[in-house]
Amino acid sequence: MEMKTIQRAADYVREKIGTADIGIVLGSGLGSYAENMTNRSCVPYAEIPGFPVSTAPGHEGKWWAGDLGGKRVYMLQGRIHFYEGRSLDEVTMYVRMMKLLNVRALILTNAAGCVNAAWQPGDLMLIRDFINYSGINPLIGPNLDEMGPRFPDMSAACDKSMGTLCLEQAKRLGVQLREGVYMWFSGPSYETPAEVRMARILGADAVGMSTVPELIVARHCGLPTLGISCLTNMAAGMLDQPLSHLEVLEAANKVQKDFRELITATVDAL
Repeated sequence: MEMKTIQRAADYVREKIGTADIGIVLGSGLGSYAENMTNRSCVPYAEIPGFPVSTAPGHEGKWWAGDLGGKRVYMLQGRIHFYEGRSLDEVTMYVRMMKLLNVRALILTNAAGCVNAAWQPGDLMLIRDFINYSGINPLIGPNLDEMGPRFPDMSAACDKSMGTLCLEQAKRLGVQLREGVYMWFSGPSYETPAEVRMARILGADAVGMSTVPELIVARHCGLPTLGISCLTNMAAGMLDQPLSHLEVLEAANKVQKDFRELITATVDAL
C-alpha cells in the first residue's frame, strides 16, 4: 500500500473528527464500550477513502473520537480480519494512519480462545508476547521507509511499560489480569483440537484470529502498543462441546464491566 493512500485516509479522519492522544481497537463483543466516551463523534469506515469495511459479526465499522479517562481517544468499533479476504496492508492500515495522526499509544483488544488449562472463560489476559502461526507477515513486500526499518526488532513487540501500567491498574481495581502468549491463526475456521494441543506445547496461552498483524506493524512504525485478550471460551478439544461465535459474543458481554474499568483506568494513567 502506498503512503499517499494511508495519508489521504488519515487526513480525512483528522478533518472529520479531529486528532487524539490514544487509540483503542474494540474486539468481538466489546463494541459498546464506545458509549463510555463523552464529546464524541464518528466517521463510518465506508466513508474513509481507501479504508476497508469490516464484515465480521459484532464489528460495527465506525471510527470514533471522544474523551475518556482524561484523554482524547480514538476508538475503532470493529477491526478488519485477514479471513475476510483483505490484504494485510488493509488489515493494518489503521495502525499506520494512527501513527500519521500522532497517536502516542495504541490499545488492542480481542476475543480469544483459552489454551491454558489453569484458566477459564471470562478471564482477561495481558498479551506479553505472541506466536505468528499464519505463515505470513504484514511487512512482506516493499518496505515503507517513512514508517520504519526493513528488519524491525520484535523482542518487545508489546510495550513493556504499558503492560506494567495496565497490571498496576488491574491490581488497584481488583480485576484479575492474566499474562500470557497469544497465538495467531488466520481463521475463519476455529482451531482443531490437534492445533490447540500444538499451541499449548509451543507455549501459547490463548489463540485467536487477529491482533498479531497490528502488533507487528505498530512495532515497525514505533507506536507503543498494549494488547488485552478477553478469553471467551476454552479452545477446541478442551471441553466436550462445539464452538460458536454466539458463545464468544455472550462471554465477552459478561466481562464488559471489568474490561471497561480496566481500559479506562489504564488510559487515565498513561
